[in-house]
Amino acid sequence: MAMMGGGFGPQMMRSLRRDSSVTKERLTPGTVRRVARYARPFARHISAFLALVVVGSVIVIANPLLMKAIIDEGITPKRAGVVIALAVVIAALAVVDAALTLAQRWFSARVGEGLIYNLRTEVFDHVQRMPVAFFMRTQTGALVSRLNSDVIGAQRALTSTLSSVVSNVVMLVLVLGAMLVLSWQITVVALVLLPIFVFPAKWVGRKMSGLAREQMELDAEMSSMMTERFNVAGATVAKLYGRPEEEAAAFGRRAGRVRDVGVTVGMYGTVFRVALGLVASLATALVYGVGGVLAVDDAFELGTLVALAALLMRLYGPLTSLSNVHVDVMTALVSFDRVFEVLDLKPMVAERPGAVALPVGPAAVEFEDVRFGYPAASEVSLASLEAVARPDTGPGQQVLDGVSFTARPGEMIALVGHSGAGKTTITSLVSRLYDVDEGAVRINGLDVREATLESLRETVGVVMQDAHLFHDTIGANLAYARPEATEEEIWDALRAAQIADLVEGLPEGLETVVGDRGYRLSGGEKQRLALARLLLKAPRVVVLDEATAHLDSESEAAVQQALKTALAGRTSLVIAHRLSTIREADQILVVQDGRVVERGRHEELLAMGTVYAELYRTQFDSGA
Repeated sequence: MAMMGGGFGPQMMRSLRRDSSVTKERLTPGTVRRVARYARPFARHISAFLALVVVGSVIVIANPLLMKAIIDEGITPKRAGVVIALAVVIAALAVVDAALTLAQRWFSARVGEGLIYNLRTEVFDHVQRMPVAFFMRTQTGALVSRLNSDVIGAQRALTSTLSSVVSNVVMLVLVLGAMLVLSWQITVVALVLLPIFVFPAKWVGRKMSGLAREQMELDAEMSSMMTERFNVAGATVAKLYGRPEEEAAAFGRRAGRVRDVGVTVGMYGTVFRVALGLVASLATALVYGVGGVLAVDDAFELGTLVALAALLMRLYGPLTSLSNVHVDVMTALVSFDRVFEVLDLKPMVAERPGAVALPVGPAAVEFEDVRFGYPAASEVSLASLEAVARPDTGPGQQVLDGVSFTARPGEMIALVGHSGAGKTTITSLVSRLYDVDEGAVRINGLDVREATLESLRETVGVVMQDAHLFHDTIGANLAYARPEATEEEIWDALRAAQIADLVEGLPEGLETVVGDRGYRLSGGEKQRLALARLLLKAPRVVVLDEATAHLDSESEAAVQQALKTALAGRTSLVIAHRLSTIREADQILVVQDGRVVERGRHEELLAMGTVYAELYRTQFDSGA
């Protein structure tokens, strides 16, 4: 369609489909200044890009004027030389226009991809430093969306939106100026028809933005269902409890709604394009009618009429796009704002200025009157990143209340008690996944809040009850603990964890991919690989949170022997529900309702005949 050259095309259709309600959003103060700060490194590229856009707009306007000159100065007076010369100029401009398009795309890509890179890496680095509490509340899909959809939306502010606004403004000024110079009467006629063009565009735009919003919501629901059903854990539950026919029918209903909305959106877009084409054709007919009469009466030349008709095609597109420009600009700014929202969320656990490395040598761990409650949602997360946003802004419930104990270098401290008593919370404070509210946690006399995070990570090693492995090779998963480790050191760790024979028997050995979350391995195999990863790291303080929970009796005995050797000389905190595994602990702490209610060795606590003895008796009477 001829109007494509006037700015009506994919950019305008995207503009019409954008949610107009975005203009009601309130931006965070200073958002525009921050956007300018991100654009500053690309200032030269943006300036060159905009200059090319302006030159390209001038060339678009130059073509109708050259057509006028060919007719009036060459064809009518029958001057072949002038026709040839002007035709060569038009051809040259076409070549220049093609070169300008390539140059614009290069600058646009440099700016856009550079901005995406800067934002993505900054957000990723920032999110990596957030505390565990942030990830416990945040919906992964919403967080990934900030790194994808919103970052790309922000990028458009400095490429497509900016170039569209500049080119449309320049083109509109040039077109109106040229048309007024050629014939103010025809220009007035064209502007009188403008409402017939713009108002339908606005109406269809509102309809399409609503449909586009519904389409995105339906796509999100469908994607969420696929994500839940296609990961290993979800697929297993679906196969054990689900009914394939009903699952397929439920997905079909959602996909059907997406299909129906897509058809409606497609029809609205087609009707809109047809209607605009019809209006443009009527306007062209009117211009040729009025202008033709004036040309017959020798009011102006034939070339002027042809130029006016061509310019008319370049008038309505920019006007329609600019009528919706506030939606485009606000959409881009809101995307920036949503990215800044994540960047502005300060990590609760961060390295303090002047932090020092933990003292070297065998490590002692000390808890001094520690009190702790998990933080409220408003302190660690964003409502917009949670699957179900709740107004949870009150203080967190106290979990630990005055916990004190000391683990001397090389000692094993066992934590026992019912689920929810606070055992895992205690170990989380040692590795500084959280910070205490009151009191202090010290390693070799230094408060962990005053230590560098790097030295703390090197000092403390943890194996959780649910060992997590990345979707990578066995070797890569182990080397994650110590990237500089040699292959021989990796095999030593595997042998110490009693799993070297299994890995050697695999066709690809260390290059075997373990699958999503390590689901290609059994629970016991995953746990032993996690133990091997810990042994490779060789930390001075070891935290085992039910580290042998998934092992059978034979494997457990082997791993216990390996741990006994590996933990020699190291301080360890062990959580164990199976009390038989902690009989040799140097000190057993019985945790109840966030307090240490009993402490001592196994025989001492049994002799007391109170909480620990009751736990022990209950466990063994039930045949545990």
